[in-house]
Amino acid sequence: MRLSELRTGEKGVIVKVMGRGAFRKRIIEMGFIRGKEVDVIQNAPLKDPIHYRVMGYDVSLRRNDAKMIEVVSAAEFAEADTLQPENRSADSYILPSNKSLQAMAMHKGKTINVALVGNPNCGKTSLFNFASGAHEHVGNYSGVTVDAKAGTFHQNGYTFKIVDLPGTYSLSAYTPEELYVRKHLNEEQPDVVINVVDASNLERNLYLTCQLIDMDMRMVIALNMYDELERHGNKFDHESLARMIGTPIVPTVSKTGFGIEDLFNRVIKVYEEEDPVLRHIHINYGDVLEKAIYSVRHELKLNGNVSKSLSKRYLSIKLLEGDPEVESFVKALPGSETVIQERDRCAAQIEALLKEDCETAFTNARYGFISGALRETYEPNKIHEATSTQIIDLFVTHKVLGFPIFILFMWVMFEATFRVGEYPMGWIESLVGWISEFVRGNMSEGPLKDLLVDGIIGGVGGVIVFLPNILILYAFISFMEDSGYMARAAFIMDKIMHKMGLHGKSFIPLVMGFGCNVPAIMASRTIESRNSRMITMLVNPLMSCSARLPVYVLLTGAFFPQTAGTVMLILYSSGILLAVLMARLFKRFLFNEEDVPFVMELPPYRMPTGKSIVIHMWEKAKQYLHKMGGIILIASILIWFLGYFPRHSEGGDIFDKQIAEIEQTETNEEKRTEAIAELERLKSMEHQQNSYIGRIGQTIQPILHPLGFDWKMSVSLLTGMAAKEVVVSTLSVLYTGESDDEQVLTERLKQDRNAEGEPVFTPLIALSFMLFVLIYFPCIATISAIVNESGSWKWGLFVIAYTCTLAWVVSCLVYQTGHFFMNLFG
Repeated sequence: MRLSELRTGEKGVIVKVMGRGAFRKRIIEMGFIRGKEVDVIQNAPLKDPIHYRVMGYDVSLRRNDAKMIEVVSAAEFAEADTLQPENRSADSYILPSNKSLQAMAMHKGKTINVALVGNPNCGKTSLFNFASGAHEHVGNYSGVTVDAKAGTFHQNGYTFKIVDLPGTYSLSAYTPEELYVRKHLNEEQPDVVINVVDASNLERNLYLTCQLIDMDMRMVIALNMYDELERHGNKFDHESLARMIGTPIVPTVSKTGFGIEDLFNRVIKVYEEEDPVLRHIHINYGDVLEKAIYSVRHELKLNGNVSKSLSKRYLSIKLLEGDPEVESFVKALPGSETVIQERDRCAAQIEALLKEDCETAFTNARYGFISGALRETYEPNKIHEATSTQIIDLFVTHKVLGFPIFILFMWVMFEATFRVGEYPMGWIESLVGWISEFVRGNMSEGPLKDLLVDGIIGGVGGVIVFLPNILILYAFISFMEDSGYMARAAFIMDKIMHKMGLHGKSFIPLVMGFGCNVPAIMASRTIESRNSRMITMLVNPLMSCSARLPVYVLLTGAFFPQTAGTVMLILYSSGILLAVLMARLFKRFLFNEEDVPFVMELPPYRMPTGKSIVIHMWEKAKQYLHKMGGIILIASILIWFLGYFPRHSEGGDIFDKQIAEIEQTETNEEKRTEAIAELERLKSMEHQQNSYIGRIGQTIQPILHPLGFDWKMSVSLLTGMAAKEVVVSTLSVLYTGESDDEQVLTERLKQDRNAEGEPVFTPLIALSFMLFVLIYFPCIATISAIVNESGSWKWGLFVIAYTCTLAWVVSCLVYQTGHFFMNLFG
């Protein structure tokens, strides 16, 4: 709790002093240090300031200042003690001793809140994963981390609570990442910031460091990828630069863990204010800018309404730069008119003297500071050799070879997904079949047995067999992301994206959509243009996610066994072409404003570690298996129930009588067996049609009849709105019992016949069905992501409407056209 929350007469023991700069230093000098007891003597008549006693003398603090001091109170100690009765003595529970409170304060004081801040591709998330043991996915392009990730670990008696913030190039108000990081640093007030810097690109990375210095953050710099700096023969005196900027610098290689332990030992020293290098500096922006900063800062000080936790120098710089977020914040303060007037006067003076706008002047000054600092500490290798990145880029970004290489890579990905995944898929299928036979042979007849065999094992087992295919697909996507090829794909696709009315960066979320539409839609936050961001979100559901893969693998394996990889490539390509078409329409009619320039980093190629790819695959496997035990299990049981009941009908009774008559009258055993089998088949069809799910399917079937779909397909599409894997589990449940138990689902689909004896599924119907699954209603999670990212339900409802309409039109055209030519050429 905070010191300001203690009531008169209560006491607490100090845990830590937050805030920064002169304020924090002054408070500590007054005796507010960890482990010291503070008594609340009284409040002033107007409740502010508050009279405290610390270290034997009296002092008054304003309530806002007292909020910056964390303490442990007797009540808080009692609450913690209640949770641990084995550690509680009778008297300490009621009234803890000073020693007990002090011990608790010292213990809490050894919890360090750390924020990881750095440019995209600097290895920040790799460092987070290595340090905390978390399994966040690492991607080698801008915008992998689009939200903060938290982790905890222990070292040298301290607990580190680490937050991995989104990668950002600066702390301006240009992108959502910049705003998110800045807001977190200002509001959460981390004890120490670890600024992760790419050692192979110092000048660009140190720009963010300069802004963190302006914010007066207690900081340690992780000089990451230090092995690349050494390998290229560059020399860098990081210790001299550390002394120059008053911030410790520790070389690290987050991929291998080199320097990570030293880094957090240095964080401890900074936290305890024992580091010899640590000191607060001001970056000198030159006489003109410094005079302007001083004037605006002076007005902010006179205003007196700015929180002590915010650096007034930083606010002054941002006001002069014209930062809209900071300007709104300052304007909301009482009496801010004089501050804004002084800012306007100083900004006009800067532009008159320097002949450039304020933001450009500050940017140039920062880079000038960085250039001067590196000139004294950094010596690049003067022998320039062609790097592996440059050599690879000659081919993969070539104007002629780039597209064929990309298409070849995609074809190999889909072919491997089907061919390589075929073997483990068969093993899992056999295991599911064995479990089904075991249960069938060892349980007595009844609804419970049917539920286990046909509902749970048939439904969930029918989907879990596709786990290997999904893992292979994610292995390829993970390789593209981690290696840096994904950024090149965005580069070569930029012109096409622009023709679609999209930004080049839109390509990354679209390709991520092949894995899962939900994180892909979240990744669209990295697109600066709102118009491009919205269009990307609206067309992303047309990217065929891995949840649709089980449907493709099932039907291509059944009806296109020799050309499965090619058919899957056609399906994925169809999604891309439809996304192009819809993006053009959306750009023309919904978002027709001019776009922002395409600016995107092309990071150096890095060979992904097997560990990172395996971690990514395992995370996706866990998500998939979680679905098995969640929505798919529930859906399978519900579908089984709706298909199992009601058990009796007039038609079923008629078939039972006919079977009984044949058993009594037919003497030829072979004919009797055939006749009974046919009647059992007709009885099963009649039962399914009259079951609850059959009635639902027949209600919606007329809408989907022009597409060639029967009621079972219609039902599977309806249930697939929850999750696309449920389409397969629904088909598996509905087709259970119609054929021999040994037959797999693909055989059941091929042998299914309607009342006229015609096949229900044909290659043409299968293709129409897969196209419908590709296009129609994205899962509920995707709709939720679109609503959250767009900030409005209307866009979620719009996506539902346009995808279902488009799916019906495309599938109808394919089926009716194919049916016409088949009849024509007979």
